[in-house]
Amino acid sequence: MELRRGILRREPDIFEIGRKGHVGYSLPGGEGAEPSLPEHLKRSEPPRLPTVTEVEAVRHYTRLSHWNHSVELGMYPLGSCTMKYNPKLHDTLTRMPAFSRMHPMMDDASITEQLELLKNLEDALCAISGFDAVTLQPPAGAAGEFTGLAVIKAALKKRGEADQRIRVLVPDTAHGTNPASVVLNGFKPVSVQTGPEGYLTVDMVREHLDDTIAALMVTNPNTLGIYERELKEIAEEVHKAGGYVYMDGANFNALMGKVRPADIGVDVMHFNLHKTFSTPHGGGGPGAGPVGVTSELEPYLPVPRIVQDGDDYRLDWNREDSIGKVHAFLGNFDVFVRAYAYILEYGHHLETVTERAVLNARYLRARLEDVLEIPYDTDTLHEAVFTDKTLKKETGVTTMDIAKRLLDHGVHPPTVYFPLIVPGAFMVEPTETESKADLDYFVDAVKSIIQEAHENPELVKSAPHTTGIRRLDETRAARKPVLRWTPAPDSNSQ
Repeated sequence: MELRRGILRREPDIFEIGRKGHVGYSLPGGEGAEPSLPEHLKRSEPPRLPTVTEVEAVRHYTRLSHWNHSVELGMYPLGSCTMKYNPKLHDTLTRMPAFSRMHPMMDDASITEQLELLKNLEDALCAISGFDAVTLQPPAGAAGEFTGLAVIKAALKKRGEADQRIRVLVPDTAHGTNPASVVLNGFKPVSVQTGPEGYLTVDMVREHLDDTIAALMVTNPNTLGIYERELKEIAEEVHKAGGYVYMDGANFNALMGKVRPADIGVDVMHFNLHKTFSTPHGGGGPGAGPVGVTSELEPYLPVPRIVQDGDDYRLDWNREDSIGKVHAFLGNFDVFVRAYAYILEYGHHLETVTERAVLNARYLRARLEDVLEIPYDTDTLHEAVFTDKTLKKETGVTTMDIAKRLLDHGVHPPTVYFPLIVPGAFMVEPTETESKADLDYFVDAVKSIIQEAHENPELVKSAPHTTGIRRLDETRAARKPVLRWTPAPDSNSQ
């Protein structure tokens, strides 16, 4: 056994804590207590499961929870993912009986108030983005991408051009799921190179435009954290060529209240409610990726659509050109409650979220660019991307080493090695919820690691040193993953 950060560890396998004779339950005995099972359903031998007392089980899972980092424990500057603190009041709202006790098969008349909430959220997202209609159905950002491109394909089919327009332009600064969404809709992705300043230029896009173009799929701000300042002119050129403009809204945290995508020529955009609008993010969900469209594309949105009849609301399935359903029922309802509450709380001051997020990111960039190299000199918004190019050459310490060492400081690492166009990328997004003190702590941690890299590089390259589990063999984990738990051969389990 060893003591590390106040946590008792048992070696070699910390999960094998079962002991013979330890019991965590008490069941009534007596006649009839044994379940009546057919012989062929009975086990030939007891399952090999740990036998532990209640307090041992509680301590075990509590200990494991402390090994996981969360935004409630410290800064979570995961670039391009917007991992920010969200008010716990919104969790309370989702547990209100009118929301938590709904059943997805209830008829429209029984949930007219809930439908009103959803319609109000759609209208609010329209007002924020400038679009004419929004569907809430897609359960995640990638699902929103798929839905938006499916809407574009349906519109092209209606125009009789679906077989001709098969190419979608995807910048090399786009989010990683964009090309996959393109292929899943039967389009062909065409990579477009980013300009020397870190954003697209009209000339670079224009050379790809012809009568085979279906759409341009652009992330704005892009994954470098740089605003696509020529997007409005680019959109005009794409429209002249007969294509549509899809905007990945994952980085909307940098635009909300400042720029309405529809006003700069965007035809379709998905929102990430779990990034921008107050829903816990990570661990596989829940999420929501609503899609906003212009009036030209509204007929193709998924069914059902929410419509108002007098004072009541109902679901309208009668949409001839709709692409159909993309998600069971109406989507992840508790996410919508959180998002609507978030919008109501800020009201006409949503831009303050953007202002603080951008200010925090620019502050980090200003304080770190003397120790970490910036690949593009262009101003950035909600996130900053650094490179380990010079540091790696001088010390042998890489972005991954810095990320691992940050764990020893109690800070979750930023995104590493993305975007791919930046060698050794180190992408930091502090969001609007971090205080100056938190930002300064992060800066001090990074600077101390850079100093260690020059003075004692092996210390950084062997990090982390204080976590429950040391550095993993990530190459082996990727090539030979262990996807299910099995008891150790010397297990004390019964």
